[in-house]
Amino acid sequence: MLNQYQNLMDLFLRHLESYKINLIGKKPEELYEPEDYILSLGGKRLRPLLALIACDLFDKNPKLALHSALAVELFHNFSLIHDDILDAAPIRRNMPTVHKKWNTNIAILSGDVMLVKSFQSLENYGFKEFKKLSKIFNDTAIQVCEGQQMDMNFETAAHVSVEDYIHMITLKTAVLLGCSLKMGAVNAYTSEENLNNIYEFGKHLGIAFQLLDDKLDTFSENLEKFGKQIGGDILASKKTFLLIKAMELSDDRQKKDLIKYLGLKTIASDKKIECVLSIYNELNIKKLCEQEAHKHTNIALDNLNKVEASSLKKDQLKIFALELLKRQV
Repeated sequence: MLNQYQNLMDLFLRHLESYKINLIGKKPEELYEPEDYILSLGGKRLRPLLALIACDLFDKNPKLALHSALAVELFHNFSLIHDDILDAAPIRRNMPTVHKKWNTNIAILSGDVMLVKSFQSLENYGFKEFKKLSKIFNDTAIQVCEGQQMDMNFETAAHVSVEDYIHMITLKTAVLLGCSLKMGAVNAYTSEENLNNIYEFGKHLGIAFQLLDDKLDTFSENLEKFGKQIGGDILASKKTFLLIKAMELSDDRQKKDLIKYLGLKTIASDKKIECVLSIYNELNIKKLCEQEAHKHTNIALDNLNKVEASSLKKDQLKIFALELLKRQV
């Protein structure tokens, strides 16, 4: 999937390694070793890659966007450290989470310094560019926190609508993809219209991606490729698009069964997944989730089409986006 952008990925990874070298031996070790640790766990590096792609899209040297790319990568990993604490998650990318490897206090503080350093990365730009990038980045950072709080509120909310859920994943996940592209486009000195269109492309791509991730959590048949427990959202009674839509469409019997199975603490995990999945299948929830994702994919591509840039490069980005969404696991 990354073949067409491997040169950009390699460019960012070299920049990241240069950044990480400066963490070696830095004191106090407990503050900086966790940062080096989480940055070394891998991941798709999608957000920094999007920043470089956007800069290249407008025929500017992608090196111009390296500091923006590092900013979004540091911010993303800061959010992972804190999210893992909030979720009490023991594993991240098949390795112990930062708060498990060290402790919660160290994880919070190390995450805090990563957040500050993500903003600090933008100081490498001139004043006008820095001001524009900071506005985009600050607004996005606040939105991500708002989305995280909404997600936590949903855990105890009596009713969550599909519109509420789409708004939450937009803030928690999708806006950072839009931000990454927009910052890279700012580094390319493109027009405001292009900035808005590339942002909307990334945002709706992120919404579609999260919806399909929800689907895979329940319907994936390949645990190894998916990389996390299949049916985990059902076991956690998480209010995803699937559950919200099922509650919306279910008749009295189905709704009663959903509430019963999701509330049972003693039922075997595989039985709980099987019972909820059977109701999802009755209501054709998988297809409805795919249709919602398809809707946002089309909105994303419509915005990409409006961008004034090389048709060849736009086609390349379109193929990349569609491959990203079509991962089959």
